[in-house]
Amino acid sequence: MYLFCAFLAGLVFGLGLIVSGMASPAKVLGFLDLAGRWDPSLALVMAGAIAVGAIGFAIAVRRPLTLLQTPMLMPTTRTIDRRLIVGSLLFGIGWGLAGFCPGPALVALGAGYLKALMFVAAMIVGMLAFDRIEERRIQPVAQAASVRAGAME
Repeated sequence: MYLFCAFLAGLVFGLGLIVSGMASPAKVLGFLDLAGRWDPSLALVMAGAIAVGAIGFAIAVRRPLTLLQTPMLMPTTRTIDRRLIVGSLLFGIGWGLAGFCPGPALVALGAGYLKALMFVAAMIVGMLAFDRIEERRIQPVAQAASVRAGAME
């Protein structure tokens, strides 16, 4: 049941991206081109998505379990730090250059767009690089904690 619901949610999300035009890099780049021929239509799509998401989160934070009876895991960090800012900047730069963000890129990949294939390949390389950097960043912290725990025994 869980996999079926995940598939159904992904299908609805993908169809919404296609219908709204979010899977079209030209439409997205038109929205981002504030100095040229700006296309404000995606602002309405985003406003609608934010409204629906806000209602969903308001309901979700009050529930201990999802509708499928799995634990409701909500983010707890509210800190705006350097990592968040740099990641947001990189996301925005990539979105502006390619006209894709991850969800629409996967939809466009399924539709056979070569540009989406290049974007998804670069996205995977970026995720792998992030994992490597995180491993190196966390490893010394974990070792220090292990040493401290050993010293306390």
